[in-house]
Amino acid sequence: MTQTETLYIGVDGGGTGCRVALWDAAGRVLARAEGGPSNVTSDFEGASANILAALTQIETAVPGGTRAAVGHLGLAGAISDDVCAAIAARMPMGRCTVTGDMPTTVAGALGPQDGVVLAIGTGSFVGLKRGGVVTSVGGWGLQVSDNGSAAWIGRAGLAATLEAVDGLVPVGPMARQLLGRFDDDPNAIVRFAATARPIDYGTLAPVVLDSDDPAARAIVGQGADWLERALVALGHDDSLPLCLIGGLGPRYRDLLAGDRRRFVAPAGTALDGAFLLARGAA
Repeated sequence: MTQTETLYIGVDGGGTGCRVALWDAAGRVLARAEGGPSNVTSDFEGASANILAALTQIETAVPGGTRAAVGHLGLAGAISDDVCAAIAARMPMGRCTVTGDMPTTVAGALGPQDGVVLAIGTGSFVGLKRGGVVTSVGGWGLQVSDNGSAAWIGRAGLAATLEAVDGLVPVGPMARQLLGRFDDDPNAIVRFAATARPIDYGTLAPVVLDSDDPAARAIVGQGADWLERALVALGHDDSLPLCLIGGLGPRYRDLLAGDRRRFVAPAGTALDGAFLLARGAA
């Protein structure tokens, strides 16, 4: 590495953690690091601290590397210019662009080809790229969006459980298991919900996803229905491949399968996408 060589930093920040990498001009990874949750809407200060801690690890591995680098941060919850600017101002690299995680995720998953990315992890969104132009649906955060995601499923499971407690629906296996997580105390569920973050709700999603309870199947079906609506809203047709990513993405494949639909594996990760966007900006 020469002193004049441009270096690139990519950050992929989500509700469960952040991943950071430093590349040289040839695209070789010089260092990697990981950090804690980095959703800048759920916890701005905590996300900032976690990203900076991961960047410090990079700095230790390659002294001076971050200050000379061009960076792109794709962060969950970065949905306003003000938030993006506030995060960028805290970063140590020479040039830094901050966006939501949709651009980096789509860039990494599709590479140069057109297609649709259904990103379903702690949060969710659907992004379509056609002719290099990306449009998206969802990704507004759990309070008002993120349908089908782990956090959404976990919260929906708790809501269904409280309906069962109230006698509106039968108390099935899913409700019994979720109640058991809270010592069979519905008030404990209410106390949990008062402070729960998306990652906290997401820890409950496996109870719903792995249950054969009709109430659990209905929740997952509602998530799949929303994904279908998102595809229609974006103008998807079967000429465009579908790429299912995130911890829950593959769980929806059977529910979304059609005779003419074509699924493809991701070309890379959101971290790879951050590198591609950083290099493009330079």
